[in-house]
Amino acid sequence: MNEEMRTQAASKDGFIAALDQSGGSTPKALKLYGIDEGAWSNEAEMFDLVHKMRTRIIKSPAFTGDKVMGAILFEQTMDRDIDGTPTARYLWQNRHVVPFLKVDSGLAEATDGIKLMKPMPALDALLKRAVEKGIFGTKMRSVIDAANPEGIAAVVDQQFQVGEQILAHGLVPIIEPEVTISIPDKAQAEDILLAEIRKHLDKVPAGKQIMLKLTLPEKPNLYKPLIDDPRVLRVVALSGGYSRDDANKKLAQNTGMIASFSRALTEGLSAGQSDGEFDAALASAIDSIFQASRAG
Repeated sequence: MNEEMRTQAASKDGFIAALDQSGGSTPKALKLYGIDEGAWSNEAEMFDLVHKMRTRIIKSPAFTGDKVMGAILFEQTMDRDIDGTPTARYLWQNRHVVPFLKVDSGLAEATDGIKLMKPMPALDALLKRAVEKGIFGTKMRSVIDAANPEGIAAVVDQQFQVGEQILAHGLVPIIEPEVTISIPDKAQAEDILLAEIRKHLDKVPAGKQIMLKLTLPEKPNLYKPLIDDPRVLRVVALSGGYSRDDANKKLAQNTGMIASFSRALTEGLSAGQSDGEFDAALASAIDSIFQASRAG
């Protein structure tokens, strides 16, 4: 594994850009970017458009490792090129941004107030390809919709089981059990989640580290024990539907936590903007998220 990437992922000021919208969320991402569903006639054209959007973001002058520590890619983005260079290698070689890959196959049906990840029978093959393409780490998402102890235990158990499979390939897993921001018992769900994660950290193989991607908590610094744990390389925050301003304010209250924002990063970007307008809007977004990540 690239030790320079590991050092940047562990300790560099900055945040992770989540550029990993996949099949289900791509139309929404494109719509927010000003491209309506009538602009494509099949899935291939849709993914061409989203790759064009991501390429525009990645090549923008402000999108460098100075403030963007890493970026999470969707499988199709990993398999495509930017200016003739595979995307993950372009990120590191040209922008000095650490590449991560979203590896989950989406969410299963809701049970016990949670949504587990769907089975991933082809995960080992995907992880082998990721290593070959220069990926540093992975990301996978489950969802917690209620403070249900059994459900939350099942989410964390599944995440850490798959995390061990990812570690075995020499990659660093970002474990993401997202707590839905609108639920009435969010604070209680977060307390249960913290306890479950701390239990499972004891199962991380010696000498290995994981990362965590967590919803910004109701209680500031709730996750500080995880940030301080030597088995955790980094704890990053998802914006979860908060506006960029709200997400940045909440992030700044959490010491040592950095952002991994998706919609909050691309808010205000549009296909119709000139390159100058686009670059200025993205630079402003990157700067605000960077400052909030440093403030924490």
